[in-house]
Amino acid sequence: MSRWSHICCSTLLLLIISIALAIPKPDDKERKDRVLDNELSDQEHYQNAQHNTQYDHEAFLGEEAKTFDQLPPEESRRRLGLIVDKIDKDSDAFVSQEELKDWIQYTQKRYIIDDVERQWKAHNPENKDKIMWEEYKKMVYGFMDDMDPSELDKEEEGFSYQNMLRRDRRRWDVADQDGDDALTKEEFSGFLHPEETGHMRDIVVLETMEDIDKDKDGKISLNEYIGDMYRGTAGEPEPDWVKNEREQFSQYRDKDGDGFMDKDEVKNWIIPPDFDHAEAEARHLIYESDSDADQKLTKDEILAKYDLFVGSQATDFGEALARHDEF
Repeated sequence: MSRWSHICCSTLLLLIISIALAIPKPDDKERKDRVLDNELSDQEHYQNAQHNTQYDHEAFLGEEAKTFDQLPPEESRRRLGLIVDKIDKDSDAFVSQEELKDWIQYTQKRYIIDDVERQWKAHNPENKDKIMWEEYKKMVYGFMDDMDPSELDKEEEGFSYQNMLRRDRRRWDVADQDGDDALTKEEFSGFLHPEETGHMRDIVVLETMEDIDKDKDGKISLNEYIGDMYRGTAGEPEPDWVKNEREQFSQYRDKDGDGFMDKDEVKNWIIPPDFDHAEAEARHLIYESDSDADQKLTKDEILAKYDLFVGSQATDFGEALARHDEF
């Protein structure tokens, strides 16, 4: 293999790894979070016993809240009104708790919807009902046919071409619910984002253990647990959050106290017991806005509390609404 070919293949490997894992490598100074069920916002909902409406803005608007531009209150209310019309799916002039919950879930998962749509088109240019494994394999791993066999098992950053292929093959099989070796768009979504699909959760646990379990003994030690989150510089003191994670491991992660996390303990860590953040936020928004206490919201009730939902700022509402028709 020529030096240029080797460089190209190495670059492609890193690209495949980044796409397939969808988990960024930890910066030496930054914390990696593998827990799947995160809050709706990085903001605290209550700060010093004071209600923080920025949490509600981000929960209601999702990633779009990050691109807020200053708008006069009148324009903010107008655009919020357009969103309300889209939330009211049954067009009965009321927003129910379930409709509000559905909207919050949609905004939180919009990036996944976009990613699946983009990759479905890329891997299925003819827009067929299903993508065959052999078609996917040829498109993503076809370059391996021209490689020297000795290069296939060569590891870089703990990964090799063969391992990535085997890992994708295994994940594909789990996503393929009808066993026809082809994925529908829904199944393909589970393949790309197993963390968001119920029956794919066990494969996330398995892949997480494979990533962290460096000595391949089938369990995760404290050093492996910390090493996955933080790679410090020799001689520098550990940040406080790393010390806290050491305590978390001993007190909460390692439930049987044997010094390791097994598969069940890893699952309890990255997939905590169900708590529906979207439902809790929907209830909260209705409680704060429901002036006549009928457990549902009119457009007027929402607009009267526009500062709770979007404040005097507004996101790129055009993009949000274009997905559900136009302004």
